[in-house]
Amino acid sequence: MSALLDHLPELWQGLIVTLQLTAASFAGAAVLGLVITAMRVSPVGVLRGIGTVYVETFQNLPLLVLLVLAVFGLPEIGLQADLLVTAVIVIAVYEAAYIAEALRSGVNAVSAGQGEAARALGLTFGQSLRHVVLPQALRTVIQPIGNVFIALTMNTSLAAAVGVVDLTAAANRVNLVEAQPIPIFVGAGLAYALIAACAGFVTGRLERRLAVAR
Repeated sequence: MSALLDHLPELWQGLIVTLQLTAASFAGAAVLGLVITAMRVSPVGVLRGIGTVYVETFQNLPLLVLLVLAVFGLPEIGLQADLLVTAVIVIAVYEAAYIAEALRSGVNAVSAGQGEAARALGLTFGQSLRHVVLPQALRTVIQPIGNVFIALTMNTSLAAAVGVVDLTAAANRVNLVEAQPIPIFVGAGLAYALIAACAGFVTGRLERRLAVAR
């Protein structure tokens, strides 16, 4: 316990980086996921194909491989950015595939008659998707998206492997000094568990509230 207290500032800073990485990556993944979802349900075959290839590709690639490639490979061809920014982009691009799949399942759950009614009113595909389909689809996938958020939070720990000093990396550095892995990594694990519990609580409340409102 003393190891945790003595190095609390380092661990706290690592936690802040983890929260920043999580929030920024999820925001990017949500925006990109919406775009990919629109492509996957588009009436244009080429766009549907691109969206499908994107999802299938990133769902079948290890995130750690992508992080290593981006951090150590891209600078070799002249593409280099801040380490944290690179990690955010890679995680967002990776997790967008899972958000897109969750959103597509929500879109498929919306009655086909809703889209037909929107077209009958003269709405374009984009307007129909934005004003009619997506608002209803989002209500049905709050919990799945919450699960993606929790998985994303846990996946941010992989950024430590490429040099990002997040909570996992900070805990490892403290352990190298104190050599007390059990209290140090149990404490870090509890912090991740707390973030996941808060996310689960919020999405659960939102799901129940919106289910009543429908």
